[in-house]
Amino acid sequence: MPSLTAYKASLDYSYAPGLFPTIECLKHRESQVRRVLVSEKTRDTEAEATLLTLCGERNIRVEYADRVLRQISGKENCHAAAVFAKYEDSLAQDRPHIVLHHPSDCGNAGTILRTALGFGYTEVALIRPCVDLFDPRVVRSSMGSLFSLHVHVYDSFEAYREAAPGHLLYPFMLDASVPLASITALEKTSPFALVFGNEGTGLPAEFAHLGQAVRIESNSRVDSLNLSIAAGIGMYHFAGLAGIR
Repeated sequence: MPSLTAYKASLDYSYAPGLFPTIECLKHRESQVRRVLVSEKTRDTEAEATLLTLCGERNIRVEYADRVLRQISGKENCHAAAVFAKYEDSLAQDRPHIVLHHPSDCGNAGTILRTALGFGYTEVALIRPCVDLFDPRVVRSSMGSLFSLHVHVYDSFEAYREAAPGHLLYPFMLDASVPLASITALEKTSPFALVFGNEGTGLPAEFAHLGQAVRIESNSRVDSLNLSIAAGIGMYHFAGLAGIR
């Protein structure tokens, strides 16, 4: 097999660093896994036994490669990593969507993916320019939740709307006129999409005229909430209305 290198966006593969992300990758995207790297520190542990069993059942090669793990993760305590081929998903059109418009922080993106799965959302759209979905920092921040979701990256918001014209839009904006708490019911005939903007700039002003813009009310001590926190609050509220938690 070819030698591995530090991650670059131009590669046709990526890494799921960490024991739990590796296990999630093996369970949910086994056809994409090329090999699994394991640290010598896992010898004779339950974690090693779990990985060897999963890889054996799937006929996936296992290598003990501490140096490579340090190189690709930048950490001394990375005990495993799945090497997986990049892939592309389609979004189900009868399910709610989470739309991230120009997200730029890998940690935020991964945390939102993990939160989405925790609240029952399975369809996520990213709008370019955005983080590299397969950057190992995104994968690790998602704790492997990425592999249980359908995520599609669109070149523009217009491209997303062309692909999902029937979704009712709920853009989250600081200057929106409707508080989140006032949304107490959903139109059952149409799926919905929650739209969240960039960490620094939020959504462009024109999004206020797309669907029903909402805001998360907070006191005057902070000017805004962290993107992953705001997305978690919004997803929790709508999951309760839609009965998907």
